[in-house]
Parts: sequence; structure tokens; C-alpha cells
Amino acid sequence: MTQGFTDSLRQNRMIVVAVDHESGHVRVKEASDVCTDLTCSGETLVVSDEGASTDLQTLNPGDIVKLEGKTGSPRRIVVVRRAWDELTSPEW
Repeated sequence: MTQGFTDSLRQNRMIVVAVDHESGHVRVKEASDVCTDLTCSGETLVVSDEGASTDLQTLNPGDIVKLEGKTGSPRRIVVVRRAWDELTSPEW
């Protein structure tokens, strides 16, 4: 069965649950409510509207992200929507 556009977006996006800056770990939650711990290297790039950085401090719990690269150790984390943007969404 072919996956619809909305289903595809839902499965490829995750919500940041926690960020451990010292160890380089990011915990994300999938649409199925399963949490996964990611191991980020010093070269993992975080991309957002503010720019690109290797600093995990640019991530916040509640941010919606898309991952690029190996499972469990992403090469890029793309911020699709910030946590504070979710609260101002017209859906509320």
C-alpha cells in the first residue's frame, strides 16, 4: 500500500524529548510514542531557521526534527518546527 504524504511526514519527523549536551545524546520520540537515544558526534550538524551549527544547545525539548544519516547516529538534525512555534499554531 502506498504511503500518503501526511503519513510520510508523520513517520519521518520526531519530537526532541531531552538533550544531554555533555555526552552528545539526544532523546527523540517517534509518532508511535517510542523513544530513541541518538549519539551525536562533534560533526553532527543542527540545521534550523537560525542557521547551522554543531552545537546541540540549539536544540530544545519539544522541537520537531527530521534526521539525516545513519540510524542512531545522525549526520544532520534538521529542525522542522520549534517548540514555541507549536504553541502558537492555528490548530490550537
